[in-house]
Amino acid sequence: MSDFLQWVVLALVQGLTEFLPISSSAHLILASKFAGWQDQGLVMDIAAHFGSLLAVMLYYRQHIMELLSGKNWPLFNQLLIASLPIALVGFLLAGFIEENLRSVWVIAGASVFFGVLLWLAQKSAQQQSLDLKKSLLIGMAQCLALIPGASRSGVTMTAAMALGLSKTHAAKFSFLLAIPAILMTTAYGGLKLMQQPQAYDLAGIFTIAGLGFLAAWLCIHWFMQYIEKINFIWFMHYRIILAVLIFINWR
Repeated sequence: MSDFLQWVVLALVQGLTEFLPISSSAHLILASKFAGWQDQGLVMDIAAHFGSLLAVMLYYRQHIMELLSGKNWPLFNQLLIASLPIALVGFLLAGFIEENLRSVWVIAGASVFFGVLLWLAQKSAQQQSLDLKKSLLIGMAQCLALIPGASRSGVTMTAAMALGLSKTHAAKFSFLLAIPAILMTTAYGGLKLMQQPQAYDLAGIFTIAGLGFLAAWLCIHWFMQYIEKINFIWFMHYRIILAVLIFINWR
């Protein structure tokens, strides 16, 4: 029963935080630490991310069909070039990050730093268009999301707004960019699972993925409806409070 409760909590945490600029990876790690659970490990994190992947693919299914059918080559090329940096950096540093950066102190520092950047970038949000150069810069920023606490959606939206994109355009590109990024991390987790299948609970993986999907879809739907009305300073405040709680509990 305790395992099932952990799966449910982690799935809901992942689904509700993946597409908000507050770092789902950080919340997955912290949820386990606050509850006294053993760190669920990268593969269980990836199962939760896979649920989020299904949610964003369902939400943007029309765009995906256009991309697959060749009807939107400009967006396809933008997503491709933006995905290259994290593919390279992730391949080179995934092991190092898993072993050395899943720390509450890294999360606290990244939460504050990138939260402030998000708030500052909001002031530059306009209605400029996206091109390949901006796509590459956003993709390079996405590499910072490998740091727990940075937030993939947070750093990509920060970069996009800083380059003059509106909040809505920044979020849309960030969410579409999540598809190849999560596919890559899921493939990495799949390889580890095949190498050591006895080390992971398949029931937990499917439970987390399924519940994470439901929570993520609801989160995307809500966020995109109200994004232009949301002041990102509240996300910065939340991230600072999160860092303070970390300091109080682990000082």
